[in-house]
Amino acid sequence: MHPFKRRTLRPHWGNNQYISKEITMSFVSFNTKEHPFFDELKKRVDAYFENNNLSRVGNWKIYLKTVIFLSLLFSLYTWLVFFTPGTGLSLLLCVMLGITLAGVGFNVMHDSAHGSFSKYDWLNNVMGYSLNLMGGDVHLWKTKHNMIHHSFTNIDGLDDDIDIQPVMRISNSQKRYWIHRFQHIYGFIFYALNYAFWVFYFDFLKYFTGKVGNTKIKKYSFADHVSFWVTKLFYFSMFIFVPMFRIGVLETIVGYLLLTSVTGIVIAVVFQLAHVVEEAKFPSPVEGKVDVEWAVHQINTTSNFATRNKIVSWFTGGLNYQVEHHLFPRISHVHYPAINRIVKETCSKFGVDYNEHSTVYSAVRSHVVHLRTVGRYD
Repeated sequence: MHPFKRRTLRPHWGNNQYISKEITMSFVSFNTKEHPFFDELKKRVDAYFENNNLSRVGNWKIYLKTVIFLSLLFSLYTWLVFFTPGTGLSLLLCVMLGITLAGVGFNVMHDSAHGSFSKYDWLNNVMGYSLNLMGGDVHLWKTKHNMIHHSFTNIDGLDDDIDIQPVMRISNSQKRYWIHRFQHIYGFIFYALNYAFWVFYFDFLKYFTGKVGNTKIKKYSFADHVSFWVTKLFYFSMFIFVPMFRIGVLETIVGYLLLTSVTGIVIAVVFQLAHVVEEAKFPSPVEGKVDVEWAVHQINTTSNFATRNKIVSWFTGGLNYQVEHHLFPRISHVHYPAINRIVKETCSKFGVDYNEHSTVYSAVRSHVVHLRTVGRYD
């Protein structure tokens, strides 16, 4: 049993959105009496935006990417379903569609759900529903990701993102089974299947239980219930029933499994490289307390990768700048390269270790090594 108390969710530094008294969760506290590091960092970041007369939300760059990814999504879908080419090209298009879906999630949905896509709340809300277009539910996502993951990153028993037992063991505080000796091998198969399970199982489990892990979800309004069911039915119709009618049952099953496997691997790998690598820490609170300030905890549990690779940065929607995102989730990813320099300078001043891998390969290797190590040793 974890020594975490049940209480109303409280906002943490840098993550003060989607707060509701109706959300209760297991809770740990950070060192909030003194937070000199984040005070200094916030001052520097505020000065950057003020001195350059910049808005913290998205600009033409994110709007252009939105047009590109949504246009690709609708074009590839139309080509596959209504103008179906030969088998080889269809399989290639399924792969491309899977990558495009991940790109929509990274670049459109993610910023929107955090309220950083636009200065207009209505536009953030509308674009956040791009997750529903992908088969998910933005209401559930805001609880699981924005509140739980961002507040209690890599804390076993709280962060639902690392709670995938008994399939995989992510931290040393979790129970180890014999099968975990091979998780660095079969883990990527699990990642491939995870997206389909998310759409068809995990969302429904959270919806009917009213919980994400041990955390109660904010009460659904009538509109939220309608949104959940209407968008789920729309997704099933567009990605399952219509293709079966137009192309065939077997062809649809094969194509759907291929595209969801591609989407699942891409999404899982990007998020795992941010938190499940050798350098990232998995703190174990003592009597419900973490002895560092919240911002330092975020840096300790997070790692960047391939930040100098413009293609990776463009496609992942800045999620390779995960440290900056966790510190400032309400700032759009288009500003992360500039914020990155400020964060590194402040870390150097305060002696805070900054985790980063220079390439995707080195980050993937570190992830595999971590899985192998925690799968074999306590």
